[in-house]
Amino acid sequence: MKSLLQTFAGQQPWLDPLLAYYGLVLLFILLLSLGLHLLLHHGLLRVIAARSGAQALWRQSHLLSRLAFTLQGVVLMWQANFWLEPGSETLHLLNLLTQLWVLGFGTASFFALLNTLEALLQQKGLGKQAPIRGLFQSLKLLTSVLVLILALSLLLGKSPLLLLSGLGAMTAILLLVFKDPILGFVAGIQLSANRMLALGDWLEMPKYGADGEVIEMSLTTVKVRNWDNTITSIPAYALISDSFKNWRGMSESGGRRIKRSVFIEASSVRFLTEEDINRLQRSTLLQPYLQKKLSEITAYNAQCDMSSVLNGRRLTNLGTLRAYLTEFLQQHPDIHKNMTRMVRQLPSGPTGIPLEIYAFCSNTAWLHYEAVQGDIFDHIFAVISEFDLRVYQQPSGYDLRQLKLG
Repeated sequence: MKSLLQTFAGQQPWLDPLLAYYGLVLLFILLLSLGLHLLLHHGLLRVIAARSGAQALWRQSHLLSRLAFTLQGVVLMWQANFWLEPGSETLHLLNLLTQLWVLGFGTASFFALLNTLEALLQQKGLGKQAPIRGLFQSLKLLTSVLVLILALSLLLGKSPLLLLSGLGAMTAILLLVFKDPILGFVAGIQLSANRMLALGDWLEMPKYGADGEVIEMSLTTVKVRNWDNTITSIPAYALISDSFKNWRGMSESGGRRIKRSVFIEASSVRFLTEEDINRLQRSTLLQPYLQKKLSEITAYNAQCDMSSVLNGRRLTNLGTLRAYLTEFLQQHPDIHKNMTRMVRQLPSGPTGIPLEIYAFCSNTAWLHYEAVQGDIFDHIFAVISEFDLRVYQQPSGYDLRQLKLG
């Protein structure tokens, strides 16, 4: 085929044989490249696209399209080396252009492949276990630097190693320019290796005003959607240098802590009378406690002079309420049975005696957790009067006005 074109070019008296041959070769290469482009992009890729559907990952990242352009460059370079004489300026120019073409679309294909892998890992759920986006962005950055060096070496006709050796003098400048990506890359490795943070985690970092769900982990930043639907961007390296709270442990444990106090007015605490005991014994939750305590107290008081209130043991309304609430938590269907459950009395202060509920809700979902917590304290406020106790509450302006009017 090559000899036929040379013979045909030599038979044209009105043109130089070499120019005629090169013109025919370039025309032949152009027609063949156009035919290959039509075959790949308007033939093969359309057939594949029709069978795969619009939601295919490779279509969204343009992977096959970029690979087709890369293949076209390889074929074009092969044609130039086949038809043209070695050492000619035309061949050198075509080789330079096709090499840059292949380098550019090869890099774009590699980036599209990384985007496809990232989307696939996100679908499989693996992206939540490691900062996949940050790692892939690091690969893209490193690839871009290498491709830029190779492109400069092609244009200048110098070895890439020579250019790499010249970068030693620019190390300080490069470190300054790429400070954030380098710190982010190191932070991403530490975060993934130590499983400190993953997509979907509840992150709380007051220094940056972040309190919400991690929605993106890139090379340089971590994006958090706060519970008020605002977005906070945190530098990736700040998660290593500063402290933050990750609520993932709470979600994985299956229990969300309830830790809230009711403040009892100290003057309402007193001993229970016989009438109080008889009334409270009708409570199913209190029957076992009262029977046990009354038998213990009766046996102890038999050895004491009970003519003085200071002698012997007696039941108090506050202690009985504490026992009732403890049993109430034991029986509650939404309280985790394998985690700490207690009702404890904290040191008293100007606002009364704190009676703290310490337990774990078995459902960690926020709405359910708040509903359970609300139901528990609704019940406490409703039954506290049955023990002749009062909740401490500071006087309001209305109370002062009523006192003045009275």
